[in-house]
Amino acid sequence: MASSPYIEPQSMPEPPAGPALDLPSHTSTLSLVHGVSFLSLVAPTAAIYKQTLSFYLDLGFSEVLVYDRSTPPSSELNRSDHCFDSTQESWLYSSGSQADEGERVTLKLRLVPSSDDVSAATDKLLKEERDWRGQSAAFVFYTPYVDNLIQMFRSKKLLYQALPSDSAPIEVYAHDPLGNLLGFTGKSNPFTSARPISLPASSSPDADSSDPAASAPAPADPSSDSTRRKKIGIITSGGDAPGMNSAVRAVVRAAIHKGCDAFAIYEGYEGLVQGGHMMKQMKWEDVRGWLSEGGTLIGTARCAAFRERWGRLKAAKNMIVNGIDALIVCGGDGSLTGADLFRAEWPDLLKELVDTNELTPSQIEGYEHLTIVGLVGSIDNDMSSTDATIGAYSSLSRICQSVDFIDATAYSHSRAFVVEVMGRHCGWLALMAGIATGADYVFIPEQPPSATGWGDEICSVVSAHRKKGKRKTVVIVCEGAIDSDLNPISAVDVKDLLVDRLGLDTRITTLGHVQRGGSAVAFDRLISTLQGYEAVEAVLDSTPETPSPMIGIHENKLVRTPLVDAVALTKQVATAIKARDFNRAMSLRDAEFAEYLLAFKAINHIDDESLKLPEDKRLKIAIINVGAPAGGMNAATRAATCYCLSRGHRAFAIHNGFTGLARHGSVKELNWLDVENWAIRGGSEIGTNRNLPEVDLGMIAYYFQKFEFDGLMIVGGFEAFLSLSQLEQARSLYPALRIPMVCLPATISNNVPGTEYSVGSDTCLNALVDYCDVIKQSASATRRRVFVVEVQGGKSGYVATYAGLCVGALAVYTPERGISLSQLEKDVKFLRESYANDQGQNRAGKLILRNEKSSNVFSTELIADVIREEAKGRFDARTANPGHVQQGGIPSPMDRLRATRLAVKCMEFIESAQARDDRGAPDTATVIGITGASVVYTGIRHLVEHETEVENRRPRRTFWTRMSKISAILSGRPDAEL
Repeated sequence: MASSPYIEPQSMPEPPAGPALDLPSHTSTLSLVHGVSFLSLVAPTAAIYKQTLSFYLDLGFSEVLVYDRSTPPSSELNRSDHCFDSTQESWLYSSGSQADEGERVTLKLRLVPSSDDVSAATDKLLKEERDWRGQSAAFVFYTPYVDNLIQMFRSKKLLYQALPSDSAPIEVYAHDPLGNLLGFTGKSNPFTSARPISLPASSSPDADSSDPAASAPAPADPSSDSTRRKKIGIITSGGDAPGMNSAVRAVVRAAIHKGCDAFAIYEGYEGLVQGGHMMKQMKWEDVRGWLSEGGTLIGTARCAAFRERWGRLKAAKNMIVNGIDALIVCGGDGSLTGADLFRAEWPDLLKELVDTNELTPSQIEGYEHLTIVGLVGSIDNDMSSTDATIGAYSSLSRICQSVDFIDATAYSHSRAFVVEVMGRHCGWLALMAGIATGADYVFIPEQPPSATGWGDEICSVVSAHRKKGKRKTVVIVCEGAIDSDLNPISAVDVKDLLVDRLGLDTRITTLGHVQRGGSAVAFDRLISTLQGYEAVEAVLDSTPETPSPMIGIHENKLVRTPLVDAVALTKQVATAIKARDFNRAMSLRDAEFAEYLLAFKAINHIDDESLKLPEDKRLKIAIINVGAPAGGMNAATRAATCYCLSRGHRAFAIHNGFTGLARHGSVKELNWLDVENWAIRGGSEIGTNRNLPEVDLGMIAYYFQKFEFDGLMIVGGFEAFLSLSQLEQARSLYPALRIPMVCLPATISNNVPGTEYSVGSDTCLNALVDYCDVIKQSASATRRRVFVVEVQGGKSGYVATYAGLCVGALAVYTPERGISLSQLEKDVKFLRESYANDQGQNRAGKLILRNEKSSNVFSTELIADVIREEAKGRFDARTANPGHVQQGGIPSPMDRLRATRLAVKCMEFIESAQARDDRGAPDTATVIGITGASVVYTGIRHLVEHETEVENRRPRRTFWTRMSKISAILSGRPDAEL
């Protein structure tokens, strides 16, 4: 053991002279520490001697021998030859607890007068050492009572450091009055064989030692809210889905932050029935690195036993034995149905357990109510009352990536491909993949084709596309596809039809379980993290009268829906399909699903004369891209063009922004073949730049008049927003500008007022997540390295904040909050603590994200330099800048989908404004956006005057700042300035 000026190292205890000591098997005061055999301390003054003696007595040591040289030598216990150089001496003893027989700590405190100013030296240490573990000498005690130690230190007004935080302490450090650094840890270590035990409910560090009952280890009283911490179980059940691990991580860390205990139940409901080692209490570090892992790390399995009452009876007993009275279930409708049944039966199950003497009445006291919260984990996205389930967009991403790869082969050989995707009772994957990849036809169970005419219908569509010059054909078939008579339609059926009727060289691709694999995409990491955090909030908000909630999402807003209602609606879909009530089945899906189906038909059935408007209602609509490129711009242009063609309108592309129009009159009418393959392309096919209409408003108005535009769709970021404002203001001077105009926000920064979602932001987050995962892998190779990653976003912290949530960054710096010296100092300290607690079991790297405009002083390089300097060689810091990689390559499925949906709505807005014949009204210049749970149109004039910080190029209401606190909580970051 290392030595210090105030510690006398001993190889073994020096036995006291006199009669043998009868050391007790356990002390009358609860001993908080044990696991070290012998310590010898020297005090220089009587005052410090007494302070030190009191300090160790407060820790639970008992004074078993006192030697004072000033007393007569007649006492056998005070023989002068016991310790010739000591004027006063105390022997203290700690035995831990009855559970640790043989574990004992013996401590000898000696008073040796000295001129050393120990108090001054201690004060200097406390002031100069920001991290006390940097001192060279320390005693380390094992204790299962870290929380109680903190309470004792607070009550005595003693300074201490809890790591990683007070809310989730793993280690505690404090100085005794001699200046010795003491460490207390609940982690297993080489110096003890003890295991954590439950703290007796009647005992505390300040318990009255005169009460013999105070020392008796008794089970905690579950009915006492003052002693029993809330215990929350998390279970993943049903089919695995990417994002489940993110949900488990969020539940565990949110629960710990809220002062609860978190339990992972392994192997789904099987773990609940089996109990024992399959129900594990989770610590903060146990879920480190889980964000990037696919599937579910706590396992899932089918459990026939839980479907039977006897199995649920065993599950109830195991929950009571472990003290768990709240269960968060992440799974599909079957898993959530089982959870709700479990809650309904709970009182009867407990009664039966008592009646059969499996449990005593006192054991179930305080557990009369079971709290259930549902998270929907399903790649099929088949749960009603939510727009997206955990894992659905990750699965969709795998499908789109596969079809994108197939696209090149299909084009090369002029082939047809029939792709089979998952979805027994839900066609969400098939429909969304069809829109995102530009498929020719999709088969879904909610809207099946005619039993007698589906062959003619698909051949008509495919033939029309081929006649226009399309070289490839892609048909997507849901595994549960049927016709209107409920006859199954298989990929083989479709393939045979295309070969026999059209003579196409056709191949079948069945993606299978590839759709479940891989790491979760940004959106699934995001919603699973936010929903996991919300689930813990729902548990704590729950009362016996509260219906079990299901956490879902509508548009951009988290919602709580009664679980039983959501499950019932979901089951009604299958019932409606079986009854051939397909309109009812569609109505039970979310409104977004129906809109996407209509959009798919509108952009694919371009030769359907029944969809076209009368000649006098047909319009000439211009489309322009303004600002930096963003993933999904081309998908928006394609969707708007195809919609125009299906309705009989004419679509015109303005190339290279307003500069191209003013200088060159760069306008081209678009046809279907021009845009057919644009859905999967990144960047901007018609060109874009940041120049505003003010470059030459007169020439722009001239060309609007020349081409007789009846409407304008501007796709872009903050520059597109400002462009719309300038055009609206110029209406009084230029009548040609008095037409319906709508801005479709498309920017990776997501900084356009009037919306909480901009096309391109999801592609950016996916690119950042992939980049950061690789960076963390690099950091993991050396283990002691932190990367400071600079992200784009201008003066909008959206990208940095959401990326921080998705990758588990230790700290995120945004322009809204800036970077202060005090916060940077705290974050450096936090990094030191984080690395000190890393024992090497998990080699995940550490990241800090810094928005490019967070500070004019604290640059990315400077922050890395400061971290490197303050690390004192204990770890390293590097910088990383993904730059324009953040604009992404191939747009994400979500950006393709939302670009398509919003573009179609833009066209509908222009149609309706023209029909009202109020071409110059203020509300005909608008921004379309997603706010909360709705798609909204907001007038540009109102947005500029009331909701925009023009100087900072962002909305006044920065909704993403609410996520900063959640990000800090889940990373364990000291939340000093949030």
